[in-house]
Amino acid sequence: MGKKEENSCVHCGADCGNNPVVWNNQNFCCNGCKTVYQLLNENKLYNYYNLEETPGIKEESTTEFGNKYAFLDNDEVKEKLISFTEGSISKVKFYVPVIHCASCIWLLEHLYKLHKGVRHSFVNFTRKEVDITFDEKEISLRQLVELLASIHYIPDLSQSLTDKKEDKSYKKLLYKIGVAGFVFINVMTYSLPAYFNGEPLSDKLQSLFSILSYILVIPVTFYSGSDYYISAIKNLLKKNISIDLPIALGIIVLFVVTSYEVLFTGGPGYSDSLSGLIFFLLVGKWYQSKTYEALSFDRNYKSYFPIAVTKINKQIEESILIEKIEVDDELIIRNKELVPADAELIDGEGRIDYSFVTGESTPIVKKPGDFIYAGGRQMGGIIRIRVKKEVNQSHLTKLWNQDKSYEKPSDSLKTLSDQISHYFTLIVIAIAIIGFTFWTIKGEMHTAIFVFTAVLIVACPCALALSIPFTFGNTMRIFGKRGLYIKNTEVIEKLSHINSIVFDKTGTLTQPNQNKVVYSGVELSSSEKEAIFSLTRQSTHPLSTALSQSFNGLPYHAPEHFVEVAGRGIFGKVNDINLRIGSEEYVTNSPTSQKKKTSMVYVAIDDELKGHFTISNQYRSGFNKVLSSLKQGFSLFLISGDNDAEADNLSEFFEKEHMLFDQKPGDKAAFIQSQQNKGNTVLMTGDGLNDAGALMQSDVALTIADKVYHFSPASDAVLEAEKFNQLANFIRFTKTSLNIVKLSFAISFCYNIIGIAFALSGNLSPVVAAILMPISSVSVVAFATFATRLAGKVKLRRITDD
Repeated sequence: MGKKEENSCVHCGADCGNNPVVWNNQNFCCNGCKTVYQLLNENKLYNYYNLEETPGIKEESTTEFGNKYAFLDNDEVKEKLISFTEGSISKVKFYVPVIHCASCIWLLEHLYKLHKGVRHSFVNFTRKEVDITFDEKEISLRQLVELLASIHYIPDLSQSLTDKKEDKSYKKLLYKIGVAGFVFINVMTYSLPAYFNGEPLSDKLQSLFSILSYILVIPVTFYSGSDYYISAIKNLLKKNISIDLPIALGIIVLFVVTSYEVLFTGGPGYSDSLSGLIFFLLVGKWYQSKTYEALSFDRNYKSYFPIAVTKINKQIEESILIEKIEVDDELIIRNKELVPADAELIDGEGRIDYSFVTGESTPIVKKPGDFIYAGGRQMGGIIRIRVKKEVNQSHLTKLWNQDKSYEKPSDSLKTLSDQISHYFTLIVIAIAIIGFTFWTIKGEMHTAIFVFTAVLIVACPCALALSIPFTFGNTMRIFGKRGLYIKNTEVIEKLSHINSIVFDKTGTLTQPNQNKVVYSGVELSSSEKEAIFSLTRQSTHPLSTALSQSFNGLPYHAPEHFVEVAGRGIFGKVNDINLRIGSEEYVTNSPTSQKKKTSMVYVAIDDELKGHFTISNQYRSGFNKVLSSLKQGFSLFLISGDNDAEADNLSEFFEKEHMLFDQKPGDKAAFIQSQQNKGNTVLMTGDGLNDAGALMQSDVALTIADKVYHFSPASDAVLEAEKFNQLANFIRFTKTSLNIVKLSFAISFCYNIIGIAFALSGNLSPVVAAILMPISSVSVVAFATFATRLAGKVKLRRITDD
């Protein structure tokens, strides 16, 4: 380890001052840092300091495992395991039975730190599954499995191919509990005379009992406790400090001291405490797992995100929820709409954007007969597809949840929790060493050993790490049942900090599908009307939808080409007719001629302006109620690409300087950025497709969903249109959830402080510490879960009633 700076502490980076503590030619700011550093150095944990600087590791797994996983290089095997592949990017789902705690989740969801070939990983805690997106140019499927195995997360490949999972690790855990329980009972039986007999036993009998107890405790130490050592060692080899490390240290210390006393001094050792410690640790692991399953929310959120698609039923189009889709159904996919299931392209040219899945936004051209994976977005005209596999809605929602096509800055509680958990183990080890040293100096070696072990066992960051996902996860479930679908738990926290709300007008405040359309200009021929209908039908913009519906019933002709310019209009060619449809500026290539009083869409055919359509606005039911409610606690803004004809009607809810009209997509994003530069946290509500820039720029992006539920990576949340009038209640409830998390943090901190204090005082045995550790995390998680559910019933009951 090199020096960070000339006079900086090697351990913590602080300035060492004029009189640094020196060890091994390294500077430290205090003896505490030096002691922890020495411990890390002795145990070869010094690579921990380089984890953030050199997150990639040299792949040497093939050498470690030989040809054990060579079968994964077989194309037939790969095809069965890999669920998606396009170019070099692939996705795979592994069943990993050893997942058991928050530390497992953190490590598996940060695999990209261990290998740059891993793009993204996501853990389903209750199903013990991890979804991994990886680049086969950087890491093969075989190397990925070897990477997982090298950190003691060995995937069960046979179970990964089926949904019927037999949890072999669960059986192994029960076997280990059985062995530890049997030994604990017998060792305690041998120890009872020493506990209750007023007179000491003879030396020979005491020695016999000690040896028998020691022989029995060996399989408990090396079999029942084996997972703790393997996990700790393999994580250290990958430069990660896991929560299993202090537990492993505590067990090893007790066993080494017991071995020394029994074999060399004839003393009784600590066989009873060691067997009891491992037994209660394993029971605690089982108890935690069962409790988390009972309390946990489904991290796939598969029940809470309805998406509708257009199905062709006997040449008639109908909108259905994706759960109604069946194999061989024919669907219509428009520009920017999502492909909901694995399908075959049967008509049209596909330009499929797989950025949801791979992070790469370059469209891939597909021809009729080509296969399209679920999760791709069409970036062109209408295509027709035939469904080949059943819809997996949890797959779609996970794609939405994992999207990382853009990053929004966040100083979140989760980040704080990760940082605390990251250093928690080192701090606990340091405290245990200090306690051990103190009692050793006092000459009480027996107490010193118990203090060292009890501190390592009783302190647990699990409650701290799990309070956020359980609280915010249950909030997501509560919201989902009431019509608000949240992308991930971080959105809940961001919503709680919102102080400014920006509304788009068209399709957000106004009600789609309830517009009056009037044409003014040169009379259109039937072929021109059919061309306008066919071209506007490609787009999902609210004004395009209004126009296509006004011509509904006319024959449809597939465009020869189609292009949509976000926020401005569309152009294309239908039956040799060139059309340009959109704003006056876009269609005529000249500035707006006069102030408009309504929404107008202009039409040019073969570069000749024909006229315009006037589209009247119909506002959403209860929009005045929701704006009045939000006005009480938030700064409200309106930005629209439309004209200012409605400015007077909206002045009751928005200040004059807070309304901006005739805004291009770039103008909207710039405005939101200007508000953020002023220190505001901004919620943007838009249609999810045509305001992508502004939505991405905002802190939280909200889409109002009507009959068709658009699925966009720019949206952090989707709100059912009929629940629009409850928006203020939803935002306020996020503040309640945040308070529950903070209270859970406080409970967890208090528990650890009190537990460590008792351990340091010598009044807490390792066995009792092993019992308290799982109980503490379960109690905090239970509090977070039930407090959120209770608050939801009390504060959001009105949403259900309405």
